[in-house]
Amino acid sequence: MPKRLRLTRRFPVALTNDAYRMLQRFAEDAGITPDEALCFLFEHFHSVTHAENLTARLRLFKAELEARKV
Repeated sequence: MPKRLRLTRRFPVALTNDAYRMLQRFAEDAGITPDEALCFLFEHFHSVTHAENLTARLRLFKAELEARKV
């Protein structure tokens, strides 16, 4: 029997406009809510990301982070 989807943990989250639009688009395309989309992405994180690409993208993001905060 599949696990029941119980959204028991809540946390305030801040997103950029681009990230928010991508989340909304992903959820809409998948036919699920944004909450369900986030659950899916984090529960299946290792299977929906490519480890080498993730590391490279994270390195780029961190390098640009200070400039993006201004």
